[in-house]
Order: sequence, then structure tokens, then C-alpha cells
Amino acid sequence: MAGKPRASIASPSGTDAGARPLFPPDHHDPETAATAGEHLVRRDPRQCGLTQTRWTLDAIRSQLAWGRDASLRGIARILDRLGITWQRARSHVHRPDPHDQAKLQEIADVVEDARAHPNQVVTVYLDEVTVTRQPTLANGYGRAGADQVRAERSLATDCELRIVGSLDVVTGQVVTRRAKTIGLATLAPCFPDRRAAYPEAERIYVILDNWPVHFHPDVLVALEPQTTRWAFSRPGNWPATPSVRAVRRAGDVRLPIQLMPLPTYASWCNPIEKLWRWMRQEVTRVHRWATDLDQLRNHLDAFFASFATGSSKLLQYVGLG
Repeated sequence: MAGKPRASIASPSGTDAGARPLFPPDHHDPETAATAGEHLVRRDPRQCGLTQTRWTLDAIRSQLAWGRDASLRGIARILDRLGITWQRARSHVHRPDPHDQAKLQEIADVVEDARAHPNQVVTVYLDEVTVTRQPTLANGYGRAGADQVRAERSLATDCELRIVGSLDVVTGQVVTRRAKTIGLATLAPCFPDRRAAYPEAERIYVILDNWPVHFHPDVLVALEPQTTRWAFSRPGNWPATPSVRAVRRAGDVRLPIQLMPLPTYASWCNPIEKLWRWMRQEVTRVHRWATDLDQLRNHLDAFFASFATGSSKLLQYVGLG
């Protein structure tokens, strides 16, 4: 189907006007179905054995086990309900990861391993986020015709706060560390932090993006030998061995931690990004502490502390529930 698919909005019940269920049978929850659909249409169709360069309804149908008996109109209706639409392309420079599906499968395996063996295996997603002193703009309630809702700024320099955090895929536990900057000095203690949070775990998998600092020899020195088959992203002029200071700091400790790199340029594959979104909605949008950094820090700490023992609500919010 070369043209734009026409799709009407299905009934709120999730069924197609008394016919078959609207959502695919192996994805009863729309968030999971939407994520699976997004992963498919982000791929090059040729990676799936097709000869065309664009996805069409017929091509999408051929790749969905639940959709092969559906009409093109039915496929269009499901995609429309999931927020996957026919759009005009825009110019973009991208370096796709040729191993994205293999990496995502390995990540799915270690997530399932943690769910199957919660007393022995822990799997967490890790990422960093930046918060600025000045409030970010967002909608808010105000009286019609009166002054517009204001985000009060400080005259001080717009300094930044950095937070590195991890999200447990089974419990929803969040472990964070806050710093002025995030570099080797901040990341090196982060993995001992995860070990301290799970002292009984026999293996801790840390799923993270490909920022080279994650894989610096001074960071890896305290970890057990890494067994991943994927090459870590590091500049060619970096040392291949840890510094004497890093070796001395690590001592004989070899933490049972394995790093699992995400596909390159695929931040949407990291559920902790949704935790950062929640944090912005609850704490930093139009906040009132631009002139009081201590208050801003305290409110950030309190937000993350609310997940320190886990949260089923958070797991559902990020799509892991």
C-alpha cells in the first residue's frame, strides 16, 4: 500500500466494532504493543528479508505473527490506536547499530533471568540525567485573563546538577548518586553502590548506553572480567589498562557485575528515561527553587528516595510491570 493508510479510531473497549480484539493477542497491554511496533518500524525493512526501503501496511503485516490474517484496514486501525502513524520523513544523520536485535535479545534474556531467579540475579538499567538550576517551562493552571503562569528564574548562573541512577527491572528499586559533574571520579563508585544495594546477588547485570566513560579501564578495573561479545565504545587514544591509582583504589575487589551495552543511538530502549520524565514532571517543571539550590537538591533526593525500596507503580509507568 503506497499511499497514506486511512484508519478510523476504534471503539474505546479495544475491539473493532464487535469484531476481533483490536490489540494483538500476544500484547494485551497497549504500551507493550506500541513498543514492539516502534521497534519494527525503526528497522530497515531489508533487515527483515524485504526488498523495499520503506514500511508499508502490507510489509508490516508480513512481519507480525498476529497480523497475517488481518486485513490492511485492520492493521492500519491497530497502528493508529498505538500511535504509529504514516509520516513524512525528515533529513537525519544516523549510525544504526547492525546488531541491534541481537543486543536487545540478550538484554531481554538477562531481564528474564532476573525475574526467574530474583535471589541470585539482579538486572538494572543505568543512565545519567542533568537538572538545571532554572525551572523548565511547562503548562500550569492560572486564572483566565490574569497574568500568565510564571516560571521564576534566578539571576545566578544556570548551574547544573548531575544524577546517575539505576532501575531494578524486578522490584523497581532506584539507586542514585548526585554530583556536580559525571566523569570517572563519579562513575567509579557507582558500581560499588550497586553491589552495596544487592550484597547477596551472585550476578548483577547493568544495562547502559554506549557513553565511552562507562567502559573506561579505570571504571572496569573493579569489575569481574566482562564476557559480552560486543566491543565497548572507547576512543582509540585512551589507555588499554587502568591507571595505577585506579588499581590501588580497587584493590583485590572484583564485583560480580556484567555490563550490557544497549544498541547505539537507541535511548528509547532504556526504560529509566521514563523515570527521568516523571522526575521532570514532578520536580523540575516550573519549580520554585531557582534561588535556593539546597531546596532543589532536597526535593530531587526526596523524589528518588520514594523508590528506594522498589515500586510496582514505577515498573508499570516505565513499561516493565
